[in-house]
Amino acid sequence: MDSGRSDSVGIVVPRLFGIEQPLLLDCGRTLARHDLMVETYGELNAARSNAVLICHALSGDHHAAGYHAENDRKPGWWDSAIGPGKPIDTRRFHVVCLNNLGGCRGSTGPATVDPVTGATHGGMQVMQWAIDLPQRIGHALVIAAAPKISAQNIAFNEIARQAIMSDPEFHEGRYYAHGVVPSHGLKLARMLGHITYLSDEAMRARFGRILRDGDGQFNYNYDVEFEVESYLRHQGQSFVDRFDANTYLLMTKALDYFDPARDYGDDLAAAFRGASAKFLVASFEADWRFSPARSREIVKALVAAGREVTYAQIDSDLGHDDFLMPLPEYHRVLRNYLSRVADEVGA
Repeated sequence: MDSGRSDSVGIVVPRLFGIEQPLLLDCGRTLARHDLMVETYGELNAARSNAVLICHALSGDHHAAGYHAENDRKPGWWDSAIGPGKPIDTRRFHVVCLNNLGGCRGSTGPATVDPVTGATHGGMQVMQWAIDLPQRIGHALVIAAAPKISAQNIAFNEIARQAIMSDPEFHEGRYYAHGVVPSHGLKLARMLGHITYLSDEAMRARFGRILRDGDGQFNYNYDVEFEVESYLRHQGQSFVDRFDANTYLLMTKALDYFDPARDYGDDLAAAFRGASAKFLVASFEADWRFSPARSREIVKALVAAGREVTYAQIDSDLGHDDFLMPLPEYHRVLRNYLSRVADEVGA
């Protein structure tokens, strides 16, 4: 259906796929079956060689582009990059985005009858699949990621988890059985996380020390006074309305565990030697949570492993969330790389 937005993929309808084969998890448990919620954009070519799998970030889902209804005001989370004529050009590629296993937007996760773990951050998933499934991955685009997260990042994740688990409504994770959700804890976790996704410069430029009342006077209480307080509380509350607390716990723990070099004597280059994909690694100058230095660790290991890799460090000032923004340099890098891929596969 035409949405009237010429540069958009239009109206999209998510589809639920039931996977009937058993799935062995790293924790040792097995899912007899599981569901995945999926959206697709563009057409698959006859050779089935033009598929692009989009992996979402921690709080994302399968709705990467387009709109779910004519009156939707907000498109999918990466609509700036996916669509006809955009860097991930749906006139040439068949684009697939799924809600991670362990998610809370339709795929099997903590809210289903049989709880599950195993989802990881998008860039990390891409690296792991390139290592584990070399015959399935032709090109791997690793954006704003790290070979494993730092102790500082683990610390941020632990504070967020403690905020959730210490909420009186958490009930050891069985809050749905009590007809409640740990909204206060989840709100605090999101507020903390959101701070780490933005640079100091971006927060200063957007909020500074602006007071909401505009009269320049302090109220000497603990209500919202500064604009940045209002922003964080809004972000926290809107997150509670759309996300599951157990999913947040599981996905942050999966991030903590991720380390593809662990099974290769802590040698990341050795982990990449079995991969056959070509890589694009991109980082953002203002991203202090997944800094360019961490992306260069990935690049160095890929070079040592003899893999073909292109690296781009994008000038930016927002922070980690720059990966969602339509930065001209960033989109030019994606467009040029994927244009070569399209030519390669005859898309």
